[in-house]
Amino acid sequence: MQSSPKSDKRVGYQVALQIPASICQMADVVDWQTRSRMMSGIRGKNTKPEIFIRKALHAGGYRFRLHRKDLPGSPDIVLPKYRAVILINGCFWHGHDCRLFKWPKTRPDFWREKIERNIRRDQRNQANLKQLGWRLCILWECQIKGGGDVRRREVITRIMDWLDDETDEIHIPHSRTESGPTANNIG
Repeated sequence: MQSSPKSDKRVGYQVALQIPASICQMADVVDWQTRSRMMSGIRGKNTKPEIFIRKALHAGGYRFRLHRKDLPGSPDIVLPKYRAVILINGCFWHGHDCRLFKWPKTRPDFWREKIERNIRRDQRNQANLKQLGWRLCILWECQIKGGGDVRRREVITRIMDWLDDETDEIHIPHSRTESGPTANNIG
């Protein structure tokens, strides 16, 4: 039985096309309102790890710009005085092989393609930033999240030391793993 668009409270293509909702919906453990609320909470800017790093840098006397659109990939934090950028990557969205990354079980082909595309874009943007003469610091969510205050202070100290020296890149060891992007470890 098809419901009319006027009587159905949901909005979306299944209503407009008169397709029964039971055909259009994927198997999910939560209802569509809950899923929508959960997905709307995912942010690309002003994430908790990003805000933590910004507050610490500012408290340390470093001044920066945010999400400069004139640079490849709109880096999270740009420190023009030091010709340095800090990229703060979420482990899931950027395919980091760590304890926070798990391949989704639903629609695996879609997610594999999306995350691989994100990794390729990240690599291209990083290469372009280097070519333009910018120094890079790539931070992963797992390096900040769940590591405790001592770990977070260590990360901040390493970043500040890097900003004050002349090296092009910084490698901050992960708290539990030394893995990199997982494009080669898909499965």
